[in-house]
Amino acid sequence: MSLVHSFTVIGTGAIGGYYGARLHQAGFPVRFLARSDADHVRQHGLRVDSPEGDAVLEVEVYDDPAEVPSSDTTIVAAKTTDTAAVVALLPQLVADGTTVLVMQNGLGVEAPFHRAVPGATVLGAMCFMCSNKVGPGHIRHLDYGEVTLGEYREDGRPAGVTAAAQGVVDDLHTAGVSASPVADLETGRWQKLVWNIPFNGLSVVLDANTAEILADESTRGLAELIMHEVVHAARACGHGFDESFVDRMLTNTREMTPYRPSMKLDYDDGRPLELEAIYAAPVATANAAGAPMPRTKVLLAELRRLDIANVKTS
Repeated sequence: MSLVHSFTVIGTGAIGGYYGARLHQAGFPVRFLARSDADHVRQHGLRVDSPEGDAVLEVEVYDDPAEVPSSDTTIVAAKTTDTAAVVALLPQLVADGTTVLVMQNGLGVEAPFHRAVPGATVLGAMCFMCSNKVGPGHIRHLDYGEVTLGEYREDGRPAGVTAAAQGVVDDLHTAGVSASPVADLETGRWQKLVWNIPFNGLSVVLDANTAEILADESTRGLAELIMHEVVHAARACGHGFDESFVDRMLTNTREMTPYRPSMKLDYDDGRPLELEAIYAAPVATANAAGAPMPRTKVLLAELRRLDIANVKTS
């Protein structure tokens, strides 16, 4: 009989709530570390609405990290704007020899967690899915759900498909999640940015969902230009992949349920935007490699302006 791995999920949001619920339903021991909605989840359960089936789950939830039992894998599913707070509590949750799975968007997001718990294996995951948190302990999964993941190396070099990465992929498969390992985590991060950079930012600037962006010829064309700009930047940084990836992402976006990306939801709710990891870090990395990203820089400048004004008035 194979060993059943245990998980601690930091955050009951759109990502952590959904994937943690799927692991829980598959019989894995899953502990959720929550903030504001811990009491709600204890009393009412974790609710997940999904095309794959709705469920209200009685789950193990904590609001004090000191009380969380040790787990084999700790999933960081908090926003990158909360990274400092998560880094501060991580040593209480993670033991040497265990795994940290970083389910965040952006470039370079694994490094702070590697520094915080150097005795752990750090993996980075790219989640290609449409999911929103619509209330306390309430996740609405709309479409997709594929995960790609790879092991982090401090020097940025590809780790290959490691046993740790394959182990988490196997657990996700057991939970019914489409998942695959990547040999080069940095390439995987750039691939996710091909979608995140245009659609997150344009949804805020244009006050539009994915379908509305694609319905207009000019905004669809701008999104595609930005996507190719990201591909070219990745190639300059030594993480090239085929341009056909853009077509695949456009096709998936065209076929998905009309969706307000996470950055649009954050903006609408007056929360700080994840600009450093998703925009500033790729722009700086590409600049250093001699590949400026002019359209992305313009988008970042406008998002910074909107973010400052939005947070001030919230």
